[in-house]
Amino acid sequence: MGKQRSKILRRKTEELYKMFPQDFSTDFEKNKDSLNKLRIFQSKISRNISAGYLVKLAGEEVL
Repeated sequence: MGKQRSKILRRKTEELYKMFPQDFSTDFEKNKDSLNKLRIFQSKISRNISAGYLVKLAGEEVL
């Protein structure tokens, strides 16, 4: 079983993916850089969790 993400963080990440799909991919490091440029998350932990979830969202869309 994996670690659960909070509902607020998941919803915010999904909104970002819908608004800026061209900025995110299946590469974790690129997603972290994109989130840094957008200045959405203040904590490093939230940014990393969101970047990982973006990898999952982008991977699902490729399939």
